Amino acid sequence: MEAAQIIQAGIKGLIEGKDLTRVQARDIMRVIMEGSASPAQIGSLLTALRIKGETVEEITGFAEAMRGFGTHVTTESSRLLDTCGTGGSGIHKFNISTASAIISSAASVRVAKHGNRSASGRAGSADVLEALGVNIHLNAEQARQCLDSIGICFLFAQIYHPSMRHAAAPRRELGVRTIFNMLGPLTNPAGADRQLLGIYDRDKTETVATVLKELGSKRAMVVSSLDGLDEISISAPTQVSELRDGTVSTYEVTPFDLGLDSHPLESVLGGDAAENAKIITSVLQGEISPYRDIVLANAGACIYVAGLSSTLAEGVTRARDTVDSGQALNKLTQLRAMTEELTYVS
Repeated sequence: MEAAQIIQAGIKGLIEGKDLTRVQARDIMRVIMEGSASPAQIGSLLTALRIKGETVEEITGFAEAMRGFGTHVTTESSRLLDTCGTGGSGIHKFNISTASAIISSAASVRVAKHGNRSASGRAGSADVLEALGVNIHLNAEQARQCLDSIGICFLFAQIYHPSMRHAAAPRRELGVRTIFNMLGPLTNPAGADRQLLGIYDRDKTETVATVLKELGSKRAMVVSSLDGLDEISISAPTQVSELRDGTVSTYEVTPFDLGLDSHPLESVLGGDAAENAKIITSVLQGEISPYRDIVLANAGACIYVAGLSSTLAEGVTRARDTVDSGQALNKLTQLRAMTEELTYVS
C-alpha cells in the first residue's frame, strides 16, 4: 500500500470511530517519520485520534515506529531509569523531574534523562539544565561515556529524534495535546527499562503503564495528581498506575504516605529557566522548602522504581539523606564537568 493510502485509510477509520491495530499505527507513524505525510494529513490524523481517544495498541504501535527512527545510545539498559514526562499540565511548576533525576543518580540509580525544550511551561528540562551549566548537546557516544562515567546523562530529544521535525508544524498549528505528547516519554534513546512518568491526564495512567509493559519496561510508575500535576504532588493525592512483575495496579498516594508535609500548589510554582535553576540549586543545597518536599517525593519514587528501596516512603528517606549529605549537589557538579569535558574532547 502506498504511503498516502496508508495514512488516508487510517484517517477514514478513525473518523468512523474505529481503533487502529498496532500494525496500522506502526505503519502510519513510519509514513510520518519518513516525511511522506502532508501537514494536512498529519493534522487530520492527530485530531481524529484525540477525539476518538488513543488506545494501548495505537500508542504502542506509534512508539515502536518512533523508536525505530530514533538515534540509539548503546549501553546496558537493565535497571536504567528515565524521568521524562508528558508535560502539558498547564501549571507553571519548576523542573521537578530534572531535579529528581539528579538526586536519584546521586543515590546510585543509573539515569538516562530524556527531555526537550519547553512545550507547555516556561522551561523544559533542556532549558533548565543549560541554565545549570550543563552541556545538553551530547551525541550518542558522548552520552554513553557520560552515563558510564558518572551514572547519569541527558538525552536531548531534538538530537535523538530528528524525524519528529515532520510533525512539528502540524502539532504547533493545532495547539492542543496529541498522541505525540505521550510518545516522548515512551521513546528513551538508551532503552531505559525503569520509569517515573508523569502524565497530564489521570484517565490515561493505566493505559500508558500498559503501553510501557508492551514495550518491555520492567518497572514503572505513571503518575498524575488530583490537583493537575504531571508529577507526584504534595498538595493533593496522586493517582499512580504501577507496573511491577508484569502487572499494572492503580492506587493513590498522599504526602502523608511519603512522610512529607502537605503544601499549597502555589508554593511549588516556578518561572523561567534561570529562576528554576536557582530553585533546583537551593534544593540540592539542602534548603528546607516546599520545593524540596515535592522533589523528595518524586526522587523517592525514582529510587523505589529502580529497586533500591522496598517502599515509596523508604525511597523518600534515601533521597533526603542523599541531599543532606551533599551527594546530590556533587552529582550536578560532576554532570557539569563531564559534559564540558566531552565537548572539548570531541
